[in-house]
Amino acid sequence: MLKRWQFWVGVIISAVFLYLALGGLKLRDVWETLRSANYWWLVPGVAVYFVAVGFRSWRWSYVLRPVQRVSARRLFPIVVIGYMGNNVYPARAGEFIRAYILWKKAGINIGSTLTTAVLERVFDGLMMLLFVFVALPFAPLPEDLRRHMPIFTVLMVSAAAIFFVLAMLPEQMRRLYTWIIDRAVPQRFRQPIHGLADGVLRGLQILRSGRDVFIVFGVTLVIWLLETVKYWLVMHCFDFRVSFLALMLVNGVVNLATIIPSAPAYLGTFDKAGSEVMIRFGVPQTAGTSYILLLHAVLWLPVTALGFFFMWRESVSWQDLGMAARIKEQGRESQQVTGT
Repeated sequence: MLKRWQFWVGVIISAVFLYLALGGLKLRDVWETLRSANYWWLVPGVAVYFVAVGFRSWRWSYVLRPVQRVSARRLFPIVVIGYMGNNVYPARAGEFIRAYILWKKAGINIGSTLTTAVLERVFDGLMMLLFVFVALPFAPLPEDLRRHMPIFTVLMVSAAAIFFVLAMLPEQMRRLYTWIIDRAVPQRFRQPIHGLADGVLRGLQILRSGRDVFIVFGVTLVIWLLETVKYWLVMHCFDFRVSFLALMLVNGVVNLATIIPSAPAYLGTFDKAGSEVMIRFGVPQTAGTSYILLLHAVLWLPVTALGFFFMWRESVSWQDLGMAARIKEQGRESQQVTGT
């Protein structure tokens, strides 16, 4: 991973954004603000966060139902390991890591598991856009962030539209990719790639039911409202106050900003976007940036630590994580992993 140029580009981007987030601040003032914070508020904040992770596990279980029934309880540690993977590997490798682990644990086609994981992220992205558009009239975004909103919107809406088309036209899509594979892929690779493509279509079956889409969207709303409650609780570590609606905007903006390539854990991109929005709500730069830095740490540390524990409990090795990350980076899913 460290030898790949994409990793170092992400590190450079993160360094630039982190410099911009901290620019003009006296680090001693930031330290004093953090030192005087009331950290007892982190206890309910972390608890609420893991309740949201529990809902995420249930949502993944629900999305997987047309493929294979897997309980939310069984998926919870895999979801946590995936979050840990996002925090220690670049390019959201955690999504592939959890799909890879579920394939190893349950034998589910990796095309299906990865598709459902990505589908969840599309629902998350659409919810973040909704949060931003609901809160935007009450707090204008910084001009540079406002210019990027059409890009985020096009990306998320386009991804959703593509998934819906694939889900609604399975036979046509199957004929199309069969025609392409049979003509463009060497004979020895056709079977695993066919299996992967079939798994992708099975992973999208949930989109064929309006009721199921409504349920998944509703659970996604609950997840992100709980995430915003965590933002609200962490805010109480400090002396300033902003509205819950303002924190919905912060939540939406910082998570959309993580689309920007960066070092693992979205270092810099999360912090710059969050501090800019806090300033727009009249929060002093030192206090707002200190809040975002603490929030980022609290979003990173507990789930990463629990991910290490679940790795040990589930007998998942670093070799497994490394293999999943390498497969994602090299785009060789179909050649190295096939499903049942």
